[in-house]
Amino acid sequence: MGVGDRIFPKVSFIITTLNNERTIGECLKSIFELNYPKEFMEVIVIDGGSNDSTVKIVEKYPVKLFIKPSNAPEAYNHAIKIAKGDFVAIIDADAKLEKDWLKLINYFDDPDVAGVSGGIETWNYEEVLPRCVGYDIKYRYNRLVGGKNVKRVATMNLLLRRRVLQEVGGFNEDLPTQYDTELCYRITGKGYKLIFEPNVKCYHFNRPTWLGYFKQQFRYGINTIRLYLKNPKLIKGDEITDLGMNIQPLLLVIAVLSVLLGLISEDLKFMLYVSFFTLTFLFLYYVVYSVKISAFFNDYTAMLLVVIYFIRATAWTLGGIVAVIKALKPGGR
Repeated sequence: MGVGDRIFPKVSFIITTLNNERTIGECLKSIFELNYPKEFMEVIVIDGGSNDSTVKIVEKYPVKLFIKPSNAPEAYNHAIKIAKGDFVAIIDADAKLEKDWLKLINYFDDPDVAGVSGGIETWNYEEVLPRCVGYDIKYRYNRLVGGKNVKRVATMNLLLRRRVLQEVGGFNEDLPTQYDTELCYRITGKGYKLIFEPNVKCYHFNRPTWLGYFKQQFRYGINTIRLYLKNPKLIKGDEITDLGMNIQPLLLVIAVLSVLLGLISEDLKFMLYVSFFTLTFLFLYYVVYSVKISAFFNDYTAMLLVVIYFIRATAWTLGGIVAVIKALKPGGR
């Protein structure tokens, strides 16, 4: 389909929501303000049972709204079945797009390209915690080579070829988080390309409170372990989440166990030194990394990342422990 001499493929935008009243309006507004003919767009919103004003806000926009209590991958799979576009745009309910975001569709001239993601900026940049979390995300994504094939990207703002999504079996509904990592590895495992284009941007609303951030990372910890138990080779990491990040929960476990052993037995007092040196190593690692990011973005407040990294590692560790315990139970998942 096209207008004049230009072809405009139909794009189905899919947004899953759950109590996103703070951001869903701006998210949808940004989609309907895209520089793309509206007759070649559809927007599908799957709400997981919000008890705030999310649904009322969504109803103000010309979208297909479904109330379906489910996790995100289940909701995505439901929406993909009813989507009419040749391309599916997965957008987080706490993200908004710049007006030229659909320039990403030009990459699909290559039939081997299955998906393209834009760069990630911080929506609530004025707040210190979200800004620092955003610095970390952006710094890690800067390891990816723009416009080139990558191993995986987040579904925060991801344009996908719908037939490829269907070919690989859609999203893994057993993973409430980390489903994007697993999906991307299945896509690239089929020989398709994923592209990261940092010059086309979305703006993500990062968790504004420490408790909210901890809860988010705790859930990541649970589902990351579940992902690695099913796909052990992924623990080596990639450009976004490297091995250095993945081994931090193990180091925290070693530190805690070493303290306990050192306190329990006189013969194992030396384990207290093991704990001390392990925690010192982690602290120095966080300091060095935070200094690099502070210098990169020319913002000394990024040194708060030392605390953020410790909280993240703790949340991942606790989440991982919960996941392992559940996996060891008869019939555990």
